[in-house]
Amino acid sequence: MEWVQILYKEYFFPLLIIGYYTLVIFAVIKILLENKNPLKTHSYLLLLVLVPILGLIIYILFGQDYRKHKFYSRKQAIDISMVDSIVDNQLNLAYQHELITNSLVMSKANIIKLLLRNNNAFLTKNNKIQMLINGEEKFASLLKDINKATHHIHLEYYIFEEDEIGGEVIDALILKAKEGVIVRLIYDDVGSKLSIKTRRKLERAGAIAKPIMPVYFPKFSKANYRDHRKIVVIDGNIGYVGGINVADRYVNKKGRRHWRDTHLKIEGNAVHSLQIAFLLNWYYAAKEKLLFDEFLFPEIITQSNQCVQIAGSGPDTDWASIMQAFFVAINTATKRVWITSPYFIPNEPVLTAIKTAALSGIDVQIIFPYTADSKIVHYASMSYMKEVLEAGVKVHLYTNGFIHAKTLLVDDVFSSVGTTNMDYRSFDQNYEINAMVYCESFAKELEKQFLIDVEQCVPLQLSRWDQRPIRKRLLQSTARLLAPLL
Repeated sequence: MEWVQILYKEYFFPLLIIGYYTLVIFAVIKILLENKNPLKTHSYLLLLVLVPILGLIIYILFGQDYRKHKFYSRKQAIDISMVDSIVDNQLNLAYQHELITNSLVMSKANIIKLLLRNNNAFLTKNNKIQMLINGEEKFASLLKDINKATHHIHLEYYIFEEDEIGGEVIDALILKAKEGVIVRLIYDDVGSKLSIKTRRKLERAGAIAKPIMPVYFPKFSKANYRDHRKIVVIDGNIGYVGGINVADRYVNKKGRRHWRDTHLKIEGNAVHSLQIAFLLNWYYAAKEKLLFDEFLFPEIITQSNQCVQIAGSGPDTDWASIMQAFFVAINTATKRVWITSPYFIPNEPVLTAIKTAALSGIDVQIIFPYTADSKIVHYASMSYMKEVLEAGVKVHLYTNGFIHAKTLLVDDVFSSVGTTNMDYRSFDQNYEINAMVYCESFAKELEKQFLIDVEQCVPLQLSRWDQRPIRKRLLQSTARLLAPLL
């Protein structure tokens, strides 16, 4: 076996080095041909050059562009011809100004038409929306509605943990499943912590729990494209969407860090859009195609008439539709743009829109955590503060714990509440979903809550910001280089 040892010593490491640099060359070519955002391209190229081996591993795990190579075809999951017909009809009505008569709502027609074209997001009129503040309100309402379910309960969560509140939700689901109610749960395999024991308990009761994009070899490269949505649909006529996952940290109790968040309960036709979003991901996660019937899409009659579009984006969509809607909303603002986000790492188009709006005299304000839950993300976010402050944006740092709400208020009629952060990951990589609300009364509610949150903030002043230590500046600037990867 001496010849084997000789070959190993003389040829193994040279061949290993040749193989490694061959992979790097292919990776560089692939990065260049993808025509990504130049900043993202530079970030990955720097990683490959400055961090040998580890940089290549990071690119393989997190750098793949799944929007161009979709995980599954949406045409396999639903009748696209039926969807296209509805969209065409709604576009014609929108152009004729017959879909809605409120002039303030029609002032945001560009957003409505954009989401119809790039996302098949139906505009629905007959809706009743309830804003739920923090986990205490959300879970009290959710558990009550789960207990009243008669046909099905559909849940989709990024984080679903087996703690106190998670246990309450699981127990409620098991009870309903034993009563014959259909229970389907999609959970993200990275964000959630559901043990085999719990999954078996659900299955024995008749409930079905499926991970989406499970993280295990050889599919570990999908770790960067996560299901960040928080959706619940009950009996096809009640829906929940917003920023609150299923975990104890979202419920404020003595001894815990205060967690400020916003969620919506929706009753009305917009629930059907949430149902479609769930069914698309259920098809991918469970390989089960569900028929459109009167149980999944019942006729809905409400006493309210709030206009809502449900917009989803993710690696299965052609366009970064939610980001595009934010861009149009900010660019067409005439009075104000109020943003609440736990992370602020906007891409260049959205950042330019924000700064341009402020420079144009629009009242642009941002609420952002004083202390974040991720240091590197916080440092990257803070690197944007100087330029937005110089443009005239008012920045408020939330001090009463951690603010996780993801809301956008534009003028007096357009609001967005959902799962989308103001960052690259939400805009380009994760499954996200937002309720776009065209309603004066709801805008006033969101305005009121924004002002309440501002009272728990300290203002960020440009003069003081310029005096921060050089160490912090370097940390923030360095973290910003990785912004497209965070």
